[in-house]
Amino acid sequence: MDGAHTIGHEAALGAVHRMIAGTPPHAILFVGPAGVGKTTLALDLAAGVLCAADRGTSRPCRACRSCRLIASGNHPDLHRLAPAGAGGQITIGKRGDPDRGTVRALIAELALLPVEGRARVAIVEAAERMNDDAQSALLKTLEEPPAGMVIVLCAADEERLLETVRSRCVRYRLGPASIRDIEAFLADRGLADAPMAARLARISSGRPGIALTYARAPEAALIRAELARSLIDLLDTRVARRLALARELVARSGDLVRALAAGVEADDGGADAPVAASGPRGRGRARKGLEQTAAPGRAVPPEGDAATTPGDDAGDEGAAPKVSAAERRRAVAQLLEIWRDLARDLALVELGEGRALRDPSLIDDLGAARGQLDPQSAARFLERLLAAGELLEGNVVPELLVDDLVVRWRGRAVA
Repeated sequence: MDGAHTIGHEAALGAVHRMIAGTPPHAILFVGPAGVGKTTLALDLAAGVLCAADRGTSRPCRACRSCRLIASGNHPDLHRLAPAGAGGQITIGKRGDPDRGTVRALIAELALLPVEGRARVAIVEAAERMNDDAQSALLKTLEEPPAGMVIVLCAADEERLLETVRSRCVRYRLGPASIRDIEAFLADRGLADAPMAARLARISSGRPGIALTYARAPEAALIRAELARSLIDLLDTRVARRLALARELVARSGDLVRALAAGVEADDGGADAPVAASGPRGRGRARKGLEQTAAPGRAVPPEGDAATTPGDDAGDEGAAPKVSAAERRRAVAQLLEIWRDLARDLALVELGEGRALRDPSLIDDLGAARGQLDPQSAARFLERLLAAGELLEGNVVPELLVDDLVVRWRGRAVA
């Protein structure tokens, strides 16, 4: 589709093009992994629907007043709702005078007449983060939408949406984009040289948003590789030492989360900065850094105050800054994602399938670890990692999850 910003997803783009040329459904659900391009596709749809160019011409034109307003994020007929607050929820809002960023505030905005044209578009990002009350409040608008209204829900996990909400929407599933498409996008925009573009396309698992975030935050790719190498080194480390290093892994993963957040917030000027290559690093180098800062033999305390990092004493001079429970969970979730990719890549190396690695920059480190973990053990541990991710969604102490995993993550030499 001409004028689209979406990378890949030709079938979905074709459907959006037909919607723009005709009459779009009043409620649409885009489903797919985080970073795969759901919101970008929704914005392409919104741009086409609100574009002021004549029908029969290519829309969105990206040149008219409406398209420029959308590009700047200031179009009065485009309404966006996303999770907010420490809990990352979309709430229903108060009756009568709801706060902005709530479902009731969105409904009140949608009840008004369009400002610029004859249509309004609402995009709800991470729609699965709406609680049941918020979804129920939105349901009436989905059932009886105002004329000229298009509501787009973007969700990573559609099962968390009420069946009544899902049934009111025309559903499109977005899978991973082509690695080649992402690679070409990064290289063409000057966000990365060819080798780095290829690497970021792979570590993003076909999610353009994740690849773009890494490209805008060069430090993040370095930290990710450091964490992966540290996890490889743990395979031949004694249990007591692994437990001592576990906290540093979580802390360093927190650094990665913050670096990626900076990449999300980067403006266009920052996006054009060249991406530094990670370069070869000696096996064990990352672990040396951890050993210099981790506290050996540190006991695992209960979670306690949600606003503190376990084991930190706020009264100690030079103590680490407090980290909220939500931040720690995000850090552990990021660590688990890297760990899953690593377990997969170790199994592939054992099977002689090195060309399919998620992170080719680790080929030497993975080769040196060959024989440490057989494919069957890697598969069993991958199942543990998937289960740990589900447990992390509950009220489990994230550091204890990591402790359990580092104890079980061992090579043949220390089995």
